[in-house]
Amino acid sequence: MAALSVPTILKEKKFPFVFAFFLLLILVTFLLISNSQSPIPIATNLADLPGSISASTPLNAHAPLPSSAASPDIAAAIPPPAAADRVDYQAVEWELCKGEAVDFIPCLDNWKAIKELQSRRHKEHRERHCPDPPPRCLVPLPEGYRAPVPWPKSRDMIWYNNVPHPKLVEYKKDQRWVVKYGNYFVFPGGGTQFKNGVKHYITTIEKMLPEIGFGKKTRIVLDVGCGVASFGGALLDRDVMTMSFAPKDEHEAQIQFALERGIPATLSVIGTQKLTFPDSSYDVVHCARCRVHWDGDGGQPLLELNRILRPGGYFIWSATPVYRKDDRHKSIWQSMVTLTKSICWSEVAKVSAVGANDVGLVIYQKPITSSCYKSRKEQNAPLCDQSRSNSSWYMPLDSCLVPPAGESYTWPSPWPQRLKDKPRTLSEPDAEEIYRDDSTHWSALVSEVYLGSLGINWSKLRNVMDMNARHGGFAAALVNLPIWVMNVVPIQESNTLPVIYDRGLIGVYHDWCESFNTYPRTYDLLHSSFLFANLSKRCDIIEVAAEMDRILRPDGYLLVQDTVEMLNKIAPILKSLHWAVNLHQDQFLVGKKGFWRPGT
Repeated sequence: MAALSVPTILKEKKFPFVFAFFLLLILVTFLLISNSQSPIPIATNLADLPGSISASTPLNAHAPLPSSAASPDIAAAIPPPAAADRVDYQAVEWELCKGEAVDFIPCLDNWKAIKELQSRRHKEHRERHCPDPPPRCLVPLPEGYRAPVPWPKSRDMIWYNNVPHPKLVEYKKDQRWVVKYGNYFVFPGGGTQFKNGVKHYITTIEKMLPEIGFGKKTRIVLDVGCGVASFGGALLDRDVMTMSFAPKDEHEAQIQFALERGIPATLSVIGTQKLTFPDSSYDVVHCARCRVHWDGDGGQPLLELNRILRPGGYFIWSATPVYRKDDRHKSIWQSMVTLTKSICWSEVAKVSAVGANDVGLVIYQKPITSSCYKSRKEQNAPLCDQSRSNSSWYMPLDSCLVPPAGESYTWPSPWPQRLKDKPRTLSEPDAEEIYRDDSTHWSALVSEVYLGSLGINWSKLRNVMDMNARHGGFAAALVNLPIWVMNVVPIQESNTLPVIYDRGLIGVYHDWCESFNTYPRTYDLLHSSFLFANLSKRCDIIEVAAEMDRILRPDGYLLVQDTVEMLNKIAPILKSLHWAVNLHQDQFLVGKKGFWRPGT
């Protein structure tokens, strides 16, 4: 059969064929033009799907960034999963926590367990007593709650209705910790020891001890009994990261005030158990009238500070026994003199208050080497056994001294070089290579994906938590943004928290099968990288979701990188909480919490 040409078609009058041919050509041309102008969207809204995500190959936490992760034009196609992988999110029914206040903290407000305590002498009632099983209820919002005041304005003022606790205003009215002003709480920078304001107080410390080097040598500070965290808030201007902590006590909501202001803080107490920080982690520990009896119980509270204080680090004690001369205060001072000498701390600076507005304080320094420990005449605090566990999760306080790491110990590099240098605590084989790869990975992932392709408004974020921090690479990649990161190292994972502190970052140990030590609505973003697969073997993910909902502020984000199988389980639960949920590049899930509460 001869091939047909246009003249042949016309000659044979095959006009219907011509018409159909040209119509098809026009349609194909139109589709090509349309596709070239309408790129595939990067995210697919899971709210429009039957509650599931497709299987895919996830980005490994330590693998090189694939080319797809750098391209905003690659989208995930999401076919329905197998029936066995489906989670019926409509079957998850939520209710408000009954009888609990808007600031409910499950492990600190377990009144049944607290009432059964045999003693409260060592502040056992301020320690963790977690309910079993964890609660599946949702904490109500305070009446009139609204989106927090943005940083940096929040450092000076917050919405009253977000933290409706006026007790401190009255209790500390002469010291100007916090002042009620219309619809706001305002923070003038006062404090029990900050009689001329916190900035003047910090300047006094720098004049007393110039080598303290705030923002260079000193990068990581622990503020014990922090009040509303004005000390830590002021040090932010000097590039100092301060972990402020205090118990949940009669000074109502002081840590909640700190976090609402956008200042790093956590709930804790020096009672019968170790603080959830690694050995030799803080450059400076500060206490301004923190109401801790350092010489109590054979000096165990001060031995705990010695454990977490870096060799060569400083303890700043600003308190009445330093300068008051009545018998009671003189007795306390003499006890501190004896105790600090017994653990080889040296007094490097001291000033006694003279006028009514002057402040008395003393600064001690922990030794760098162990020579003093070995030459002591009396071993009132013996050296700890070298085989002692380095865990501080639910561990009793030590009655011994943790010796320095060795004669070759060196202080970390000045900030910000410290962030990039090899951490001293990297000791495993190939640890440095793993650490470098981890840093490179997170730098690329954050810059190429997290900051530009996930639909997160980073400009509105201040308090961020990394739920599975590893070496702190995620936090390091965000260090130039006006945010701070609480790096959480799960106790079931490798103990990388010392590395995080060596880098000049902060964090804590935690078990995500329990509630975290923070008030509700205190974080703007929770980040998790390959945490849930192992966690789901020990915990009910619905209970973990309830805890994440408690911690996260309304309009806050959850960013999860995990296997698709795990995302299939998480997404429907988040949808049951009325969160907006999106999948990006088939491996990143972004959930955004709203203002919904059951019954509203």
